[in-house]
Amino acid sequence: MNMEMTARPHSLLAEFQTPADVMAAAIQCRDAGFSKWDVYSPFPIHGMDQAMGVKKSQVGWFTFTGGFIGFFSGMTMIWWMNQYNYPLVVGGKPLFTPLYAFPVSYEMTILLSAFGTLFGLALLCGLPRFYNPLFRNKRFKKATDDTFFICIEAADPKFAQARTLLEKTAAKNVELVED
Repeated sequence: MNMEMTARPHSLLAEFQTPADVMAAAIQCRDAGFSKWDVYSPFPIHGMDQAMGVKKSQVGWFTFTGGFIGFFSGMTMIWWMNQYNYPLVVGGKPLFTPLYAFPVSYEMTILLSAFGTLFGLALLCGLPRFYNPLFRNKRFKKATDDTFFICIEAADPKFAQARTLLEKTAAKNVELVED
């Protein structure tokens, strides 16, 4: 049996020449209600976050949670060791005081905050992602040099309207990227 494999669409890729063109197209994509799309640029474009409608990152909550757990686990660890595990009275000082536990708690706060940031970012970004079909596109290689792109994924609920919208913008080229 000769079965022909058909490639599924991954996204539509639109190429732009100037930052102003890609900014205007990003505003149109945001206003049209697209949810699974991104802008690729060789350098940061001031105001692009607002043009895309990007909300504030949730990574800070992962950092805070890691730091909170680190601080209180450090305090609890020192308290338990000094009070129950190995009580040792030195010079009539109390078995536990937060002053003695602070260096350990401080370091645990920093360590678990860093891990919370790292793993929270990876989780929110959907990492690890080892491959993206955009890597095969010859035009997309210019995204790190001098060209700007908007990519609307096929998983977007409004993907059927994407080509019409992108062709109305100042896009130099609009092409389908297959999986």
